[in-house]
Amino acid sequence: MAIQDAIGMAEKKTSGEVRVYIESKCSYINAADRAAELFLQLEMHKTAARNGVLFYLAIKDRQIAIWGDQGIHEKLGTAFWQLQVDRIISAFQAKDPTLGICLAIQEIGAALHTHFPYEGDKDKNELSDELSFGR
Repeated sequence: MAIQDAIGMAEKKTSGEVRVYIESKCSYINAADRAAELFLQLEMHKTAARNGVLFYLAIKDRQIAIWGDQGIHEKLGTAFWQLQVDRIISAFQAKDPTLGICLAIQEIGAALHTHFPYEGDKDKNELSDELSFGR
């Protein structure tokens, strides 16, 4: 629940959308390729401002990727996503992965707030905040 709560808190300050997808094994060599595929399957590219962000974790394979849609990626760039991945990896190594994921969600939520602030009555939750699970 901590991760879902972090998503809800992050999204209260932005029109951006955050999702987390967890599976045991990655069917691709590169986790970013799998994240991109899931991003489309989950229809995250259909947000009005193209500001969705997907956290992808393959637990047994120890792979992590963060995929940001065009609108937010243009603002933040690859280095920002990699910094968040590195923070999550550090948290896994410290045996506190939930905290690492929550902190990265907060950081991304702050970045989304900067570039896509909450729009009051116009804003709606375009994507589910629930964690998604694969195989």
